[in-house]
This record gives sequence, structure tokens and C-alpha cells, in this order.
Amino acid sequence: MAALAVSGCVTVPRGPAPGPPAPAGRTSEQADRNVRPQIVQAPVREALDAALPPVPEPRAPAARPSPAPRPHPRAARPAPARPRPAPHPAVPHVPHVPHVPSPAPLIGDDVCDLGRSLGGWRPDSPEARICEGTYGK
Repeated sequence: MAALAVSGCVTVPRGPAPGPPAPAGRTSEQADRNVRPQIVQAPVREALDAALPPVPEPRAPAARPSPAPRPHPRAARPAPARPRPAPHPAVPHVPHVPHVPSPAPLIGDDVCDLGRSLGGWRPDSPEARICEGTYGK
């Protein structure tokens, strides 16, 4: 049995896109007609009549009834007093907060001093070499 290897570009013909098959018997004109939006517009007067509530027909003006008799004025009552607000304590109650010591101050002016104050660098670390070479510390 012999085997042959070929290198290079190989073109594969592309098949039809996957998906449902198009229904048979339709013409492009029929499909185009189904896709276009169908807008139906009623005459303006009918559209307005359908959209607005019905207007009552005008009637003959009726005789106005006589105004109702006014009640006798009563003695003016004073306005009700406003409710008093609840008294507030003069000094609000503040719960006791225990004293928390502040952390130890950091010693030094540069990164090398900061590293030493936080535990130091490993002797062979890049940090130790940088501090030694740059700052001589």
C-alpha cells in the first residue's frame, strides 16, 4: 500500500447554506409581494370619528335653577393647634468605642526602608539587589 502526501492550498466547493428548504412553486414576484408592508388607510373623517369619543348633540338651553340658599355664617372657629414635636435629648447617646492602637509608624524615606520595616527582603532577591545597587542600602 502506498501513501501520497500533498501540501499546499486545497479548495473545497461550498454547498448550499443549511436551513429549511424554500417552498416550491413561488415566484419572486409572489415572495416580494408578501414581504412588502401592507398599509391600509381609512378616510380621514371615519378615522377621526372612530378615534374620538362621541360628541353629545347640542340641546336647547335649559332654564337655570335658582341658586341654593346660603347657610347662616357661624362663628369663626380658631384653627386647630399644631401638634407639639416630641422632645429631643440634649446630648445624643453615643456608645462606648474601645481604643484601638494605631499601627507602628513606617520608618524611612524610600521603598528600601519601607521593605525593611515590613520584614525585609530575601538576601538574593531582585528587590535586595535593586536597593543595594540604587540606594546603596
